[in-house]
Amino acid sequence: FQKGEHAQAKLVRVISGEVLDVAVDIRRNSPTFGQHVAVRLSGENGQQLLIPRGFAHGFSVLSETAVFAYKCDNFYAKEAEGGLCVNDPALGIDWQIDMSRANVLERDLNHPHLKDLEPCF
Repeated sequence: FQKGEHAQAKLVRVISGEVLDVAVDIRRNSPTFGQHVAVRLSGENGQQLLIPRGFAHGFSVLSETAVFAYKCDNFYAKEAEGGLCVNDPALGIDWQIDMSRANVLERDLNHPHLKDLEPCF
């Protein structure tokens, strides 16, 4: 996600392959703070997911490969990047893959847990 004036809403779809796409509400004053939605997106089902501003976004690739298409309502700003620890047990996300064999970026493991996330929305 991106913070502050650089926050983005995203419309995500998969062109080929299949993913589990996840959005987590990180708006502290929201009644759904910390809750997530997980949707299977594939080139075959053609579904899309709109991720509003104030939500963290992650995915796991369920097929051998996957190609995404994103539409964002704001420009990318590296200095505004934020993230949540992908394996935070408080989130209760079932990524539907073997996490011990997953290719996870080091930064995604080192992001803060939800309870430690600085308010940014």
